[in-house]
Amino acid sequence: MNELRDRPLWVVGLGCQRGCSALELRQLMEDCLRECQLELKDVAALASIDGKSAEAGLLELGHGLGLTIGFFSADDLAAYESQLSHRSDIAFERTGCYGVAESAALAMATRLTGSPATLAIPRRKSPHGTFALATAIL
Repeated sequence: MNELRDRPLWVVGLGCQRGCSALELRQLMEDCLRECQLELKDVAALASIDGKSAEAGLLELGHGLGLTIGFFSADDLAAYESQLSHRSDIAFERTGCYGVAESAALAMATRLTGSPATLAIPRRKSPHGTFALATAIL
């Protein structure tokens, strides 16, 4: 078996309120990753909605971890609506999609692998952020 194939790729999807700090997002990530016995070094990329592409805390987190952040439009994320564990009407009112963290994680994992992605950890919340973990096989 080729060690570079048939291995899971892990992608974190993040949503956040304006002004959410990189520290809060990082703590949320670390706490949630422990559920799957994963660490920050296991994460291949971050993802969010394009409306967060200038959010300082999110950009600082990605830069600090050396991770690419994929940003997706609400239309791109709508394709993953059937896989969401939770549909937020508030998120839809603000962003045009029902779940930023879950949808973005699924979209980025699919983009990076070309394979269908699944949620490994559904949406989790901190006071100002949301987290989800998706995986797909390389």
